[in-house]
Amino acid sequence: MSTDPETILLEAEEHMEKAVEYLKGELRGVRTGRASTALVEFITVDYYGSPTGLKALAAISIPEPSQILIKPFDQTSIAAIKQAIEKSDLGMAPVVEAKQIRLNIPALTKDRRQQLVGHCKKLSEQQKVVIRGARRDANKHADALGKQDGQHFSEDQIADCKDSIQELVKKYESQLDVSVETKTKEIMDI
Repeated sequence: MSTDPETILLEAEEHMEKAVEYLKGELRGVRTGRASTALVEFITVDYYGSPTGLKALAAISIPEPSQILIKPFDQTSIAAIKQAIEKSDLGMAPVVEAKQIRLNIPALTKDRRQQLVGHCKKLSEQQKVVIRGARRDANKHADALGKQDGQHFSEDQIADCKDSIQELVKKYESQLDVSVETKTKEIMDI
C-alpha cells in the first residue's frame, strides 16, 4: 500500500502513461490510405512451430505509397508468412513474387474510413477506462492516508493529492484525444 502522496501520484501516472503508450501502439496498426510497415510488423507467423513476429523474419519496406514489400530472411518461410497475412484481419491478399511478398493497399472507401475512425475512438475509450481505474485506485490509497498508523496526513494534504490525481487524468485523457485526432486525420486524408 502506498505510504505518501508522492508515491500515490507516481504510481497513478505510471499506469496512465502505459495506457497512452498502449493506445499509440494500437493506432500504429490501424490502416490508413497509405502503406505503413506498422500494418504488418506485429503479425505473428508460425515459424517452425514457434509463433514469431514478422519483423523478426523479414525486411519490410514501402516501395510505393500503396505497397508493402516483405523480403523474408529465410526463403522457406514465404508460405508461412503468406498464410499469416491471410489469417490476419488486414483484408489484403498477399502476392508472392519469387523471393518476396507484395501487399497492395487498396484505397479505402468512405464507409470503411468511418469504421476505422470509430474503431480508433473505441480503443481510446477503453484506455480512458484504464486511466479512470488508475484514478479510482489512487483515490482509495489517498483516502487510506488519513487512517495510517504512525504517519498523519491532514485532510488538506489528502484533498491536494486527489486534486493532483484528477489533473493527471485530464492530462492523459487529453493525450489520448490528441492521438485519436491525429490518426483520424490520417485515415480521412483522401
